[in-house]
Amino acid sequence: MTHDRPHRRVPRPADVAALLRPRPVELGGTRRRLAAAATVADLRRAARRRVPRAVFDYVDGGAGDELSLARNRAGFARIEFRPRVLRDVSAVDTSATVLGSPCALPLVLAPTGFTRMMHHEGEVAVARAAGRAGVPYALSTLGTTSVAELAAAAPGTRRWFQLYLWRDRERSEDLVRRAADAGYEALVLTVDAPVAGSRLRDVRNGMTLPPALTARTFVNGALRPGWWLDLLTTAPLEFASLRQWGGTVAELADQMFDPTASLADLAHVRAVWPGNLVVKGVQSAEDALSVVEAGADAVVVSNHGGRQLDRAPVPLEELPAVVEALGGRAEVYVDGGVLSGADAVAAVCLGATAVLVGRAYLYGLMAGGGAGVRRALDILGAEVRQTMQLLGTTSVKDLTPERVRLRPSDR
Repeated sequence: MTHDRPHRRVPRPADVAALLRPRPVELGGTRRRLAAAATVADLRRAARRRVPRAVFDYVDGGAGDELSLARNRAGFARIEFRPRVLRDVSAVDTSATVLGSPCALPLVLAPTGFTRMMHHEGEVAVARAAGRAGVPYALSTLGTTSVAELAAAAPGTRRWFQLYLWRDRERSEDLVRRAADAGYEALVLTVDAPVAGSRLRDVRNGMTLPPALTARTFVNGALRPGWWLDLLTTAPLEFASLRQWGGTVAELADQMFDPTASLADLAHVRAVWPGNLVVKGVQSAEDALSVVEAGADAVVVSNHGGRQLDRAPVPLEELPAVVEALGGRAEVYVDGGVLSGADAVAAVCLGATAVLVGRAYLYGLMAGGGAGVRRALDILGAEVRQTMQLLGTTSVKDLTPERVRLRPSDR
């Protein structure tokens, strides 16, 4: 038996030219690096190559054995979407209403400490990127830019201020007044940190602020000369609200955080803060009801990104019960493990008004400064839109519990 073989010919130059479609060459290293990132996971890999290990681990790590950190992501992995087909999804509205004002996406950039340590552009770059994307940004008490400096640098951004219940109540009240005077629209009171969590990566890395040039960090830093050059040639890295601290992160937290804090302290904060009050760190329906009765306008279901109590509840799994218990009395956000637009859509389907993202934009910041944060937000926004289209929805209001289900956990 014989088989006919295909006739071969010498390819013409025009045939080869038709297949060659090289991408435009990006001359700048940062632009090239960010253009190659298609997901937040890509930005994470780029970030790891750009900053010293101690800095990356501070962002990337969690408490204890990092079980909560892993379970936060596993919660989103359990999501199964339930799409509807043959719907006109040519026009999609990704906007949501958060604290009475419109957001271009159901996202809030979460408060994160030591932000200028990740990249010298720090909080200002993040706030400006948030303003460009049309979403709020929460400045941390442990930030490296003051409330007034940020307000001046990003006047068009919806600014929130995050506060811990300090041992020094007078000092924390002074920060509250300064945030109000600077036009911040919301106060985010973090209540899941009576003491510092056990962040073992930071302990093993000897993480301090400012970073200390030990023999180990010097060797690691020699592989990241650009980061050290930026650190040494820009304004000194210090806490805007604390000034002068040379200890470890855990030592600082134990000096600040107040283990005696109670609902009475929350009521006092409500009395002195004139704007919207968001309570972050709620991990049960019972506590959500308690803080709303004490005056909270919104709650964030959160285990601090897996950075406080290891083996804490998974926020995404607690979300439906919190939403049901509050019954519309307050807005409900969720925080922890959100690394894609699909994650955000899933959380909204389960009842969240919006999600808080922290690591996602910090990976972008470490990878490329303000441009990296913008890239992270562009990725998240595109993923939100695409996921909604594939679900057969054209509005955030259409993201209802019928569009998802949580598959059984295998743990």
